[in-house]
Amino acid sequence: MPFDVLIRGGMVVRPSGVEHLQIAIENEKLVEIAPEVTGSAKEEIDATNLHIFPGLIDPHVHFNEPGREDWEGLTTGPAALAAGGGTLFFDMPLNSSPPVLDGAAFDAKLERAKAKSVTDFAIWGGLTPTNLDRLEELAARGVVGFKAFMCPSGIDEFPHVTEEDLLVGMRMAARLNLPVAVHAENPLALEQAQANVHGHSWADYLASRPMMAEAVATRIAIECARETKCALHIVHVSSPYVASEIRVARGQGINVTYETCPHYFMLCDEDLLAIGARAKCAPPLRSTDDRDAMLTGLETGAVDFVGSDHSPAPPSMKTGDDALSIWGGIAGVQSTLPAMITCWVERVAAFHEIPALIAENAAKRFRIAAKGKIEIGYDADLAIVDANDRYTLTEGMLLDRHKLSPYVGREFTGRIRRTILRGRTIFRDGRIVSVPIGRLLKPS
Repeated sequence: MPFDVLIRGGMVVRPSGVEHLQIAIENEKLVEIAPEVTGSAKEEIDATNLHIFPGLIDPHVHFNEPGREDWEGLTTGPAALAAGGGTLFFDMPLNSSPPVLDGAAFDAKLERAKAKSVTDFAIWGGLTPTNLDRLEELAARGVVGFKAFMCPSGIDEFPHVTEEDLLVGMRMAARLNLPVAVHAENPLALEQAQANVHGHSWADYLASRPMMAEAVATRIAIECARETKCALHIVHVSSPYVASEIRVARGQGINVTYETCPHYFMLCDEDLLAIGARAKCAPPLRSTDDRDAMLTGLETGAVDFVGSDHSPAPPSMKTGDDALSIWGGIAGVQSTLPAMITCWVERVAAFHEIPALIAENAAKRFRIAAKGKIEIGYDADLAIVDANDRYTLTEGMLLDRHKLSPYVGREFTGRIRRTILRGRTIFRDGRIVSVPIGRLLKPS
């Protein structure tokens, strides 16, 4: 019997190296990977001169549906992910309305995602002072973990936790065998910094959210993890100093990981001054030295994995003269893999280091079975990339709702030619070519 799909001619990128291999797919799984696969297939794909990466897993997106799909939605967000070589996202709980703080809110998001998403998905539950008694029902639904803010989130329905709240929540999460992810900025440190800011410029915004606020909160979260034995994950780490603190804690036996985002190794504070609102995020972009150090951390294996923190908003919320009040959040879900290929081509040309950062490590950390690797028995999730294609990103290439990427106008190396989810092509040469086929994935 023929295979469902046979991919010939490509260079397969795995942690062990980059090899010319053929790939056979049957019943949504990778069933043969060899220099030459004998047999025919219902569909044959010619990947000559192209690189084949595992489908990107983005553990940190804000697709905001239901309730705020005018910011982004579960049609446009996953489409943009697929256009960037992505096959699985973990949606954050806070920007939905209602936020995912109980079983009913989880069910509402799940219903929308199953009907609309072209990629597979997992769902984060929230951890706030108001829903500590609902964590168990969220765990029963299959959340991938719990997300908490250690400073105000900007969403009234999603209040931030105190240290005492975090301890209670992490004890419960540990009992439920689920990780807690934290937005680590200390509110007192932010208040002190903001009291010394008297203007409304982008430079004032940078001064209002210093690295020390991130470092203080990270230390508090690590101590909570030490006491509760909870698995801790620090999201969107912006500073090499904070990253170093996390690595030291891990060396002491604390179960802690962290992610960084492409904007922290592609952009710096000078870009915020030049680009403006499209490049506003929290924690904010750091110095050129910090940016270069974060990139070095990627290259040396110090970073656990990368997430986009795709957090869009309508154009009306990204305009104005007051940099401190403009809504923050960078829309970059489509650019993670091209950003990494661009950096690797220019710096070390070691593509075999990329799969762990974009897929394998996140799947392992959050216990998502059969995802994140190009190995026999795993789901046939693949990104086929022309790694030699240099292009300038334009708004017309973007598939997210508002196309407010800070990377527009930037030159990238690495064009996504095809994205395959469980053996089915969902994106090809600039457009979505599949109906919604996304499935909910739960921790194993």
